[in-house]
Amino acid sequence: MRLSLRQFRPRTGPREHRVVQPLHPLRHTSLRAPEPVGLLLGDHDGLNRLAGLFSFAAYSRHTIVHLPLRDGVPPDEGAGELVDLVLVHHSYGLRPSTWPRLGRALGRGTPLTVRTDEGRTDRDAAAWRRRAGRADCRDALRHVTYARTFFLFGSRDVFAETAMSLAHAAGWGPRRKGVAKGHPAMVSSIPGLTRQPGGGHPHEVLVCFKPYPPYAHFRRPGR
Repeated sequence: MRLSLRQFRPRTGPREHRVVQPLHPLRHTSLRAPEPVGLLLGDHDGLNRLAGLFSFAAYSRHTIVHLPLRDGVPPDEGAGELVDLVLVHHSYGLRPSTWPRLGRALGRGTPLTVRTDEGRTDRDAAAWRRRAGRADCRDALRHVTYARTFFLFGSRDVFAETAMSLAHAAGWGPRRKGVAKGHPAMVSSIPGLTRQPGGGHPHEVLVCFKPYPPYAHFRRPGR
């Protein structure tokens, strides 16, 4: 997939960071923080580009991927706080408390075009699924909500698996019944979220497809 991004090089003290954002906003895609159940709602374009951005994040160990999802069209569905999304490798060492200052320092940025490798993403996602069922597997997505931003910290393989889950939602969501009338369809979820200590309902983020209006213009595939 070809992704059009904007790249920034802000600094915090002596350290220079590399931050990327989508060049064009995902206007019809939104995220509600999991408390404990969140909702990622998007149209085909939004979910497809999200899949590409997760794939890019999987192989960009030294890059912060920032998606300002609160800038889009507010959704009618769901409950809970609307948040932005940040993807970063667990080895990067980013603290959520430093993000607000870092985000304010982004400036104008420069255009950047990258390509993702869907075959490699699929292979690494399959490798994560083979390990995920084992009791000793610790390769999960650590998550924190801070300053109206949902942070996901993970490895190459778990980001790749999330990319495949979103690609599945982008491809199969338009085929679900009722979507042509504007009804959302739950298709998948973000896999591998860490469980909070103390038990209770596990945190999860449901991935739902919904076309943007006017719905009379939407046609299910094959129609």
